[in-house]
Amino acid sequence: MQEFINQLPKLAKDKYNENKKFFTKLKKKPPKKLDQIMQKLHDDEFAVTDCLQCGNCCKTTGPLFTDKDIERIAKHFKMKLSQFESQYLRRDEDNYMVLKETPCAFLGEDNYCSIYEVRPKACREYPHTNHKKFQQISDLTMKNIEICPAAYNIVEKMKAAIPLEHKSNRRV
Repeated sequence: MQEFINQLPKLAKDKYNENKKFFTKLKKKPPKKLDQIMQKLHDDEFAVTDCLQCGNCCKTTGPLFTDKDIERIAKHFKMKLSQFESQYLRRDEDNYMVLKETPCAFLGEDNYCSIYEVRPKACREYPHTNHKKFQQISDLTMKNIEICPAAYNIVEKMKAAIPLEHKSNRRV
């Protein structure tokens, strides 16, 4: 698994133009049952992918924390909001609350999340491959395939499952 994780940035870079072209077409004309297709691809992939064997998302990126996330997690730790924020979070360049540093402070050496039951919404939904109206998050997906082996696999299977080539209108 670690070898595949190490190769992901290069694999994603090699597929960048192909994926960009695919997602551009997908945005223009998404299939009617895209949500169902993506849910199946997502479910199939996560039936064989164990995130505890990877944890790359928690090691390399940080989620955005909503106000509700902050309230829920601070309550979990029995901390004041300001104390939780000052200890774990910072505002990024887009004014979002994010982790001060990576890897995530809540990630154990065994890849278990110490706040799993109260984790941020972004963590619960990652890698967002079963997101409704999936075509709307193609930029995020392009980033996630550099980090998440499951996202990479899902996108590869998605390209095979959803033919987007336009038929020519030329008559012979």
